[in-house]
Amino acid sequence: MRVCGFALASISALVAAASCSSSGGHATAALADGGAGGESSASQGGGTSSRTRGASSEGTVTGSARTESTAGRTSTGETRADASAATCLGASLLGDLGKTHLMIGGSMEAATAAKAPFDLQYVYISGGLPDGSGPCASCASGCTTNGTTCANSGPGCAWWGCWQYDVPPPGDYVRTFASTWTTAKPAQVPMITYYQLLQSSGVAQGAPEVQQAATDATFMARYFADWRFLLQQIGTTKALLHIEPDFWGFAEQLAEDATTLPAAVASANSEDCGALPNTIAGMGRCMIGMTRKYAPHAKVGLHASAWSTNVDVSLNTSATLDVAAEARKTAAFLAACGEASADFVVVETSDRDAGYYQTVESKDTWWDDTNAKLPNFHQDFAWVTALTEALAEPALWWQTPLGNMQQNETADHYQDNRVDYFLTHTNELAAAHGVGVAFGPGAAGQTTPETDGGNFVAKANAYFSGGAENVCP
Repeated sequence: MRVCGFALASISALVAAASCSSSGGHATAALADGGAGGESSASQGGGTSSRTRGASSEGTVTGSARTESTAGRTSTGETRADASAATCLGASLLGDLGKTHLMIGGSMEAATAAKAPFDLQYVYISGGLPDGSGPCASCASGCTTNGTTCANSGPGCAWWGCWQYDVPPPGDYVRTFASTWTTAKPAQVPMITYYQLLQSSGVAQGAPEVQQAATDATFMARYFADWRFLLQQIGTTKALLHIEPDFWGFAEQLAEDATTLPAAVASANSEDCGALPNTIAGMGRCMIGMTRKYAPHAKVGLHASAWSTNVDVSLNTSATLDVAAEARKTAAFLAACGEASADFVVVETSDRDAGYYQTVESKDTWWDDTNAKLPNFHQDFAWVTALTEALAEPALWWQTPLGNMQQNETADHYQDNRVDYFLTHTNELAAAHGVGVAFGPGAAGQTTPETDGGNFVAKANAYFSGGAENVCP
């Protein structure tokens, strides 16, 4: 296992608030399936959390409808891989987003985003939930999180719905983000990482998130209400939605079969998911199904952790490890959670710059960019290839470190080789069924697009001016 973390990404210069409003009343039809239908504290601009990484599952993903078999947990991964390898898994997603090439973007300030024709930007939605049973009607009065007022007169509350001036209706932060970047030329797709369960529940990281928070019907009712509210702010806008990094990996560590892990789903959200089972599998299917219902043009995916099988493939040094088999275990677990009916799967390389780990924590997390020894880039791409082919879905690399070899190994200026390798080997990313890379710091003190000496912007401009990488030639 290794200790990793995620930071709340900040957007320091959101332009004027969008004029769009919530999509209105809630639909009443319950979702029968996920594919049916159309940090300790965090606030805007800060907050970090540390998470322990580390059970696996075999399963079957069969048929064009991507139905999952849980009985017996029999694997047909090789058959699916053969079929998937012959197709371009990213064609549908990219086509719906108006793209054809491998997308490049990340978490950055508005001024940085204007320096290259980036394809996407992402932000974290993380922190707390509003007190009470559902979203607040106003940020200016009667709205609190853990007793702290969300009005501007207070110190600032943790609920994302009031991460703006308190006069606009709650949710303006997301409405503005969703509308602002889609007006860029070329269009920059807004990506939201929804990372609410740990901080808002107050439980310890890891297993307690699954065994305590996800089984608490009262808490989960508030959680699903918050997810519904976020989706309503997105409405008909095109967006990429990334659900709960790490959580599914922690769940897989507890059981090979997600259908055996209890969770409050129908018991907490009969409005949307009354026909779904009260299991972790049902939870994932519920959240994906709610996306189809309330944000029909959004694309959604769960998070695949390379350490979820108790073997951290990203740092593996054994040449005998069956990397593809580890990937298929993770694919089977996620498929039971609804990923088989999602649009893409999210993967990552590391939560920190390799130079930070080496300098501050005396850990060697470097990937060999010559691919002569392990761990290396080709090992990661082999894992992603097997994962995507088992799921028959493309992958999006997320929160990829921004360090570069010209940095001096101090706070905000650490070294790493992933920007340079990824943006000069884009053919390898496309071959692994990748549709894009979202670069960003995983915690405070890591290298950012604003502190890397211009390396990311320069490499991105070189990539775009060179014609970009056509994912489906």
